[in-house]
Amino acid sequence: MLMQSLLFVAGLVALVLGASSLVRGASKLALSFGISPLVVGLTIVAFGTSAPEMAVSTGAVLNGQTDIAIGNVVGSNIFNVLFILGISALVAPLIVHVQLIRQEVPIMIGSALLLIAFGLDGTLSWWEGVVLLILMVVYTVFLIMQSRRESSASTAEFDAELQPVAAQAWDGKWPAQTALIIGGLVLLVLGSDWLVSASVVFAKALGVSDLVIGLTIVAAGTSMPEVATSLMAAFKGERDIAVGNVVGSCTFNILGCLGLSAVASGTLGLPLAPSVLTFDIWVMLAALLACLPVFLSGREIARWEGGVFLAYYVAYVAYLILASQQHDALAGLSSVMLSFVVPLTIITFVVALLRNKSSGLPS
Repeated sequence: MLMQSLLFVAGLVALVLGASSLVRGASKLALSFGISPLVVGLTIVAFGTSAPEMAVSTGAVLNGQTDIAIGNVVGSNIFNVLFILGISALVAPLIVHVQLIRQEVPIMIGSALLLIAFGLDGTLSWWEGVVLLILMVVYTVFLIMQSRRESSASTAEFDAELQPVAAQAWDGKWPAQTALIIGGLVLLVLGSDWLVSASVVFAKALGVSDLVIGLTIVAAGTSMPEVATSLMAAFKGERDIAVGNVVGSCTFNILGCLGLSAVASGTLGLPLAPSVLTFDIWVMLAALLACLPVFLSGREIARWEGGVFLAYYVAYVAYLILASQQHDALAGLSSVMLSFVVPLTIITFVVALLRNKSSGLPS
């Protein structure tokens, strides 16, 4: 177990370093070719922070560990919204840009609904994976076209933010940028293989399923780039970036990670465990939907709302662990969630929508 623990940690480190290297190299290379800094932020950085999830899920499918592939993406999205937004809001109240409310969050929720529709038959087929990948490409192209309508002031703002980074000359040339990209991809492949291998051993040793390990340990591990990005953004006062990073990553996880995993599964398709279809995927949808009332309530995620998100995540993980062990306390936790937490969430959602309808969304 000691060797597997070291392999797991090494996998996490390789994933974080690989994603960082890929983002840095690809961003600099894109800017060298004259691509807008805004487009780089919305596409390459979002893809880069989701690269560990993509590498792990695809690697798990190729290794026959399909439950880890599904659990990783579903668990990562739950972790992104409830844990990362929650802990970032505790650091500082998070500002929500109006574009996220009007465009990015609905797209994120729409991708989740499409995933549920595709998965209702118990399998995500290869052609459904192709559809998800096509939608990811369409979404990326849409962002690029939209960025061309950005004002010169907005572009100048992004240029100013990137000037200190561009001043570091060692990676200002394309050979260094290419090396960063290649090195990042190599680390992602190695890290995903180490992480999946160690996770399977942990699952067997702890007596829990691959799915639970994927939903918890692997999901949290592959979300480390998002954790680092959002926390650093919150500490630096760039609080809109902290929110945008999470929303963008959730969309890329569904369209890109599961799309590629389904294609990699071939004609057999990517099976979805019954527990995912009856519980986990709906928790993910509820977490994504929870963004709407919180965002609409004032375009800011307050500290207390961040605390509520964290409490939700703790309750979810507790449920998974108790359910996997068939613990006697499971019935009590389920009763509390159904009789108190869920109704409170629905009431908050309705009140926020009514408040926004009466006051109008601020621009």
